[in-house]
Amino acid sequence: MSMPAALDQFYTRKEVLAFPDDGNRYELVHGELLVSPSPRRMHQRVVLNLAMQLREYVRLHRLGEVHVSPADISFGGLEDVLVQPDVFVVGSAYSEAQEWDAVMTLALAAEVSSPSTARFDRFTKRRLYQEMRVPVYWVIDIEKRRAEVWTPYATFPIPQTETLTWRPAGVDVPLVVNVAALFLA
Repeated sequence: MSMPAALDQFYTRKEVLAFPDDGNRYELVHGELLVSPSPRRMHQRVVLNLAMQLREYVRLHRLGEVHVSPADISFGGLEDVLVQPDVFVVGSAYSEAQEWDAVMTLALAAEVSSPSTARFDRFTKRRLYQEMRVPVYWVIDIEKRRAEVWTPYATFPIPQTETLTWRPAGVDVPLVVNVAALFLA
């Protein structure tokens, strides 16, 4: 199957999963196709740095597993949703799940935003994550070297330039991430 000609039609998860592996990232939010190019080096650096910090914390507190994209998250198999958060935490309730469509919710989602993905990350995907009641959603802005913190009921983000703090339910000690350190090699 070749790249779809019209971007204004309604797509299903099944259709998007059949697209060719052409280096683009194809995502779906309520039938709307989101297409972005493969990530750049700085993007991948930030993803790796964040995932490494989250992984140690999640392991220590037995909160589940940390993953990075690609991953086809459809929140329990919704037919009009298929997203690939850059970094995300799947709770321990899903530790035995073999397929991504078994995952009903995420404990945390983070997108590393660049000019080509900013609109999707800040609006389209943010609203989906809020609708799916993801407790914490971070948008890390490469250009501005800052982060935004979103929660399910927030109408505006909380901008962070120094630290990101994650305090999952039932854990006394929060994870504190130095924002500037996310951009270091």
